[in-house]
Amino acid sequence: MTELDKLQQRIIRCRLCPRLVQWRENVADEKTRRFENWKYWGKPNPSFGDPDARLLLIGLAPAAHGGNRTGRMFTGDRSGDWLYRSLHKFGFANQPTSVSRDDGLQLKDCYITATCRCAPPQNKLLPSEILNCRPFLIMEMDLLRRVRVIVALGKVGFDTAVSAFCVFGTLDETSKPRFSHGAEYSITKELTLLASYHPSQQNTFTGRLTEPMFDAIFRRARSLLNTINSPRT
Repeated sequence: MTELDKLQQRIIRCRLCPRLVQWRENVADEKTRRFENWKYWGKPNPSFGDPDARLLLIGLAPAAHGGNRTGRMFTGDRSGDWLYRSLHKFGFANQPTSVSRDDGLQLKDCYITATCRCAPPQNKLLPSEILNCRPFLIMEMDLLRRVRVIVALGKVGFDTAVSAFCVFGTLDETSKPRFSHGAEYSITKELTLLASYHPSQQNTFTGRLTEPMFDAIFRRARSLLNTINSPRT
C-alpha cells in the first residue's frame, strides 16, 4: 500500500467534525425516496485518480445523495455529470459519466480531491470544518509530486488551494490571488492555478456556468500540460 493509499484510509475513518459526522450518517440512514434501495456510503469520501497525475482538481465537498451515497467524489450527481463529461472530452477520463464506484471510470493524468470529505448540511461548511480537513489536502499535495496544474472548482476550493500554498510558502498571505472564473495564476515556475465556477446546479441551472465556459477551463489545462514534461521538484 502506498503512502497515498494509507492517507485515504485515514480520511475514510475521520470523525473530527461532529456536525458533519451526524449529518452524513443521518442522511445515509434516512436516504431519499429515489435511492431508497441503495446502501449509502455515509463516510468521508476518499480522493481518487491517477497517482502520477499532473492535473489536480479541488472541489467543495460530497453531495448528500451523490458522493455521500456512492462513496466517490462527483459520482451520482449533476455536478459529476458536468465534470466527467468535460474531463472525458479533453482526455482526462475514459468515460463521460460516473454513477457508482464500480462503473469502470478511470482518470488519466488527473486526481480529484476536495476542501472537505464529508457532505455538509445545505452544502455549507463551517470555517472550523475546513481547517480540520485541510491537513489531508496538504499531505496529498505533498505526495502528488507530478502535479503541474490545479483546477479549483468554486471560490471555496480556490481559497483552500491558496491557503495550502501559503502553508507551503509558495504564496505570501499579503498577496493572495483573487477568485474569478477563468483566472489563471503562476504559483511557481512549475505550477499553475486555474479557477472555475463550481458545476453545481445553482450555477449550471441559472446559466452562470455554461458548458463552453467549463470546457474552456479544461481546454486550458490540457494546453498547459501539453507544454510541460518534467516532474515537479
